[in-house]
Amino acid sequence: MAETSPIAVLGAGSWGTALAILLARNGLTTTLWGHDPAHMAAMAEARCNRHYLPDAPFPERLSVTADLAQALSGAATLLAVVPSSVFRAVLSQAQPHLEPGARIAWGTKGIDPETGKLLHEVVEEVLGPRPMAVVSGPSFAREVAAGMPTAITVAANDSAFATELATLLHSDTFRAYTSGDLVGVQLGGSVKNVMAVAAGISDGLGFGANARAALITRGLAEMVRLGTTMGGHPETFMGLAGLGDLVLTCTDDQSRNRRFGLAVGRGIALDEAETAIGQVVEGKRTAAEVQQLAGRHRVEMPITEQVYRVLYQGETPHAAVSALLAREQKAEAPY
Repeated sequence: MAETSPIAVLGAGSWGTALAILLARNGLTTTLWGHDPAHMAAMAEARCNRHYLPDAPFPERLSVTADLAQALSGAATLLAVVPSSVFRAVLSQAQPHLEPGARIAWGTKGIDPETGKLLHEVVEEVLGPRPMAVVSGPSFAREVAAGMPTAITVAANDSAFATELATLLHSDTFRAYTSGDLVGVQLGGSVKNVMAVAAGISDGLGFGANARAALITRGLAEMVRLGTTMGGHPETFMGLAGLGDLVLTCTDDQSRNRRFGLAVGRGIALDEAETAIGQVVEGKRTAAEVQQLAGRHRVEMPITEQVYRVLYQGETPHAAVSALLAREQKAEAPY
């Protein structure tokens, strides 16, 4: 790939590091920023992220820094991969250092906890109108860093930016599809984390494959109901950023949301379960935010509601399952 201009990746967790490695392998001058100077110094010395991706050495074109101004200097594109809880704050810190006309992309899957808004709305509030894109889909960081085959979606408010970003990410093992459905792709990436917690709880309770399949299927129905009500396209939820990501996170123990649910289902305290994961569990926070969105838009989301009750209202996992099974019988599709 011919080099275009430098790109800054903000967020040195597993996913941010994996995307930075991918971009640098593709020939882009890439700077990875993290907020912890000690962590970034250790990564610079080791030329890998020993904490999250120890088996993925950094390409020559990847540099790391804890200096935000340095990371953004000359970068025409910013790719934010930080937890949704700090997304607004990181953008605010970045704003004075942005190059004129810089495009904004993010790999964060979540909702702004302060306002309940989707992240493209946060970008507009903090940085003003500009080309923006979200990168989402079924993608574990370890597999991307290892060069295993992966396909994701790039949704943008500007078709040229979507195409360019997809091209920058494309490699022999990484394929990016483009979309104009910012709302749908973001909601798919957010709701699936809540469903992964639910699937983990079910498996932690020992309920088996039948229950897991039912949760995935009915969870997809909840995702579609909320997503289309909020303006997303139905096709999006049948694609990589919807069904694809939902199946991945509900069925594989690389998902921290699923592992968190497994621990909760096995009776481990919430704080202890999250601490054991060692990374942010987006589904725990997103459950409250999706529950609020469902109420605001008057969308029925019974699985989300029960996950919320377990995580925030002290309901036991067994009681949550009983509540779901006791719901009124209804048709899945019209006769």
